[in-house]
Amino acid sequence: MTNLVRRTITGAFIVIFVLGGLWLHPVSFFLVGAVMIAGTQREYYIMVRGTGVRPQLVTGIISGFLLYVISTVVALGWLSRSWFLAMIPVISIVMVIELFRKVERPFDSLAHTFFSILYTAVPFSMFPFAAFNHTGLRPLITMEGIEFSPGIMIGFFLLLWTNDTGAYLVGSSLGRHRLFERISPKKSWEGFFGGLILTLLVARLFSGWLGVADTKGWMIIALIISVGGTLGDLLESMLKRSLGLKDSGTIMPGHGGFLDRFDSVVVAFPLVYLYLAIML
Repeated sequence: MTNLVRRTITGAFIVIFVLGGLWLHPVSFFLVGAVMIAGTQREYYIMVRGTGVRPQLVTGIISGFLLYVISTVVALGWLSRSWFLAMIPVISIVMVIELFRKVERPFDSLAHTFFSILYTAVPFSMFPFAAFNHTGLRPLITMEGIEFSPGIMIGFFLLLWTNDTGAYLVGSSLGRHRLFERISPKKSWEGFFGGLILTLLVARLFSGWLGVADTKGWMIIALIISVGGTLGDLLESMLKRSLGLKDSGTIMPGHGGFLDRFDSVVVAFPLVYLYLAIML
């Protein structure tokens, strides 16, 4: 099987899993986010272990998942935002555990344990606030008693992948001027603008169907996604380069790992959510 065929099959599975899961039902929406958090955190911890630092893999992932659960319940309106204070004892427990681990570099361990939560769990924990108690695009299967619309998330990933596709096609064929050669030698300014233009066109085309925002709003979101997604990609490239790695993992044949596929999300989505929270 050639690498192109492998990438195509894996890419199709990723699209079905992400878009299908987010769109199908509120429970499947929750599960997709949980898998993303667990997958990205696990990869980060394993990558860092190659440097000799021993972050708390299990407690770190549990902490990220608890943050996601609290975010979901708060977004549903079942609990008040004060429940986020429950993360304070969780953080304290992680620090106490480090006292008993007897690792050589305990504060490096704590730093990486907490950074993974900030880097991946926090952005993904914003997903529920963009879907629960929203109206617009309806899920394929509704859930009685819950107001839920995956429109923002479906639009976000469609535009994110459009940007990646446009940047790759234009960059690989016309790319001459390096965007950030020190960190990512293959990225070009031509690819960046190619992805941006294609994303703006798709945003204009699908804005009426997605709802939530008007055409102008979705085009602003497209701009944020192009810039934020590129920065997220460069950030992960910097991480891999500092660790001497090509891919974050091998779980997705032809695509690398969770962080390789969702690195753009960790910067782009918080910026999109910030825009929506302020403007809508």
